[in-house]
Parts: sequence; structure tokens; C-alpha cells
Amino acid sequence: MNPRELVLRSISEHMIRLPAGSIRLRDDRKKSTWERDVPAFLLASFPVTQEEFLEVMGHNPSCFQGMRNPVESVTWWDCVAYCNALSEAEGLSPCYAISGDEITLDASASGYRLPSDAEWEYACRAGGDVRYGALEEIAWFEGNSDSHPHPVGMKQPNRWGLHDMLGNVWEWCWDVYDPEVYGEYRVFRGGGWADRERGCLASNRRRSHPTYQIDDLGFRIARSL
Repeated sequence: MNPRELVLRSISEHMIRLPAGSIRLRDDRKKSTWERDVPAFLLASFPVTQEEFLEVMGHNPSCFQGMRNPVESVTWWDCVAYCNALSEAEGLSPCYAISGDEITLDASASGYRLPSDAEWEYACRAGGDVRYGALEEIAWFEGNSDSHPHPVGMKQPNRWGLHDMLGNVWEWCWDVYDPEVYGEYRVFRGGGWADRERGCLASNRRRSHPTYQIDDLGFRIARSL
């Protein structure tokens, strides 16, 4: 098995099946809450690593180089392109149809995609609270990161086996944040290596333009069932 095949196999093997359920979301800025049903789906146990991104896309945009580190400095568009390229490499149907600046999601397709906002928080909480353990034990954040990201999987996972849901790097989601106010801005979640404790909560929602990139923002991949 060649290196590319090994990386693709590793990606597939680290997808975890999560049960169906529901989640109550809250946005502190808008002072609103809402319920979402979440069908069963697959989610990667780690954020996408630099090794995985490099193997699929042929380049590594990260500021803090390290093959087992999460890829960072990726735009939302980069994440969509990776999902489609990975799907095609594995012979799966891509989830995204791209036409110029327009992207359409087919969530029923067999390929990889970004998790929805609701899926992300549902997965992070794993049936629990806004943190799934003591922060020092589950996350790289301002208090222990030494001002840089770290290899994935070094901190304790939540009870569903998901690592680095909090801390290390923020993670892009599919959803538009508030189109009436912010236009195309997309949601990202989870806190990063530069954030204080209050930034690393399952309930925290941030947003930016899909072309935004910074050294504490990466992503994690999902698949529909």
C-alpha cells in the first residue's frame, strides 16, 4: 500500500458513527435559542491534519508546520475543496456542487462534507455539558499551548471518542451565520490554542467571511448516513 493509500485509509478508519438526537442551540449575540434534530452521521475523531491535507490537496498552507498538527490557515472555501477532492479520491459522490461563487450542498451524497453548526455542537457535547472534562485535560488553549497548536489526539476525547473538539484550532462549519446582518459569513466553533478558558466552550459560536484564514482555524470532516 503506497503512502497516499495509507493516508486515505487512515482518514476513513477514524470516522466515528454518532447516534441520532437533538440539540438546543443558543446565540448570545442574538439572545436566541432554537432546537435542531440531528440524524445519525459520521464525524472524524480528529481535525484534518497537515499530512492529510497535503496528501489530498498537494500543498500545506499552515503557519505552524507539523504533519500531525491540525491544518490551519485554511479558508472555508479550502475546506469545501478538500471535502470534494477527498470524496473523489475515495470514489464517493461529492457533497458540493460549485458554480463560480455559488456552492450547493447535497447532504444525501456519500462523500465528505463539513459538519453543520448543530452537528458540531451535538458532537462536542456528546450528551453532556459545555465542556466534556477539565479543560487542561481535554484542550490546548492559552493556558497550556505555549502559543502554538499541537499534534491531534494528545488530549482526552469526549465520551464519543472525539478529540480536540475544544482548543487546538477552531473548526469551520457549513452554516451561514446570519445572512441578513453578515451576508456570507460562516460559523466556526470550538476555541483554539490562543484562546482563554471562556473561549473553549461547546456553546461558543464565531463567524467570518469564507475567505478568512488565520493560524488557529482549521476544520473537521463529516459524512451523512
